[in-house]
Amino acid sequence: MLWFSQWLVLGTIFVILTFSTPLFASQSMNQQDIQILIEKAKDAWIAQDIDALAQMFTVDGELIVPGQYWRGQERIREELTHFKQQYSDIKIQIHRIIIGENQAAVEWYYEDTEKATGLCNKADDVIVVDFKDSQISRWREYFDTQTPINR
Repeated sequence: MLWFSQWLVLGTIFVILTFSTPLFASQSMNQQDIQILIEKAKDAWIAQDIDALAQMFTVDGELIVPGQYWRGQERIREELTHFKQQYSDIKIQIHRIIIGENQAAVEWYYEDTEKATGLCNKADDVIVVDFKDSQISRWREYFDTQTPINR
């Protein structure tokens, strides 16, 4: 029975050391890091800094907007380049961010201008974001363009 107690103690120590190492701690982002990454994403959208925005995603990251789904950092970069060719004058105002473990919900007001027509698009927008290894693994947007906006 003594050998069982010794193995139990050794096993417990192994589990504690294994799961408290920085390797496992780095998998979870803290609230401040998530907030900073969301602010950087907002700034990159406004500046239309395609490379900065694409690099925030994991290699196999997903960007989903109504009617569109893009997977992979390179595909996201291609679509953002296409977007930049068609739209300008991006304005974003964050209303709130709700942060959970490796995820966040962002509510923001969004505006852009279609270059071809000069039409100003306005929407209240909610984005649900998942994070992995300090990058965005999934970005899903839900636009509301129907509710009157008092801005």
